[in-house]
Amino acid sequence: MRYEEFKRQIAKAGLTVRAFAELIKQSPNSITNYAGTDKVPAHLSIIVVLLAEMKEAGIEYKTAIQKLDLQTNKPRGRSINKKKKIGERE
Repeated sequence: MRYEEFKRQIAKAGLTVRAFAELIKQSPNSITNYAGTDKVPAHLSIIVVLLAEMKEAGIEYKTAIQKLDLQTNKPRGRSINKKKKIGERE
């Protein structure tokens, strides 16, 4: 799915990109980074389309997702490097 369609589906679900990211315990930056490639992974596309369809059908989905007790992903890549002090070794 292209990023613009992804954003449209997020809005259809009654969410913002930030709210969607928080709902699925992801960093908002992780989600907005897909704008650069203009391609959203299939698993996120499926989730957002299902949420949009549920919202349209009047099905409350936020409580169900919160019951999953999802854990926030640990930072990796650049996020880890930013936390290191200058001159600190791994």
